[in-house]
Amino acid sequence: MIGEAGFYGLFFPWLMVLALAALGLFWAVRRLLVIGGFYRWVWHPALFDIAVYFLLLYGITHVTYLLQR
Repeated sequence: MIGEAGFYGLFFPWLMVLALAALGLFWAVRRLLVIGGFYRWVWHPALFDIAVYFLLLYGITHVTYLLQR
């Protein structure tokens, strides 16, 4: 996972690229949870959002690691 991604001569850390991908996926998941009314059952929505984001980031990182092998 160590490395960088190049975009028109700019180099970004690979974790930053994965974090942006997880952020986009998180926005979609959060919208689905709001539409479904799931947040009525959540005690602390901000903590839940952070936990979901980090779980998505871990999942994306794990998938990219497995694809590199």
